Amino acid sequence: MAATKLARMANQIGSFFASEPDHALAMEGVASHLRRTWEPRMRLQLIAWMDETGGAELSPLVREAVLANRERLTTPTPRNPGPTA
Repeated sequence: MAATKLARMANQIGSFFASEPDHALAMEGVASHLRRTWEPRMRLQLIAWMDETGGAELSPLVREAVLANRERLTTPTPRNPGPTA
């Protein structure tokens, strides 16, 4: 997926959480959403693009959330084993 599309999608997520008055909760919301819903390769591609370009196209909230949660966003998401029989 093109990095510009990932940036646009991340900014849409950021727009949703921007209305949260608590900045720390807004950052957590962005990072949690990216971790839960984006495939690891999408997160890695966004971070690689930020490293290359500085990520100026990202909203300040998204850029800050990704940078503050970089390690968490680059580790694989554990698979959901589902219900046990």
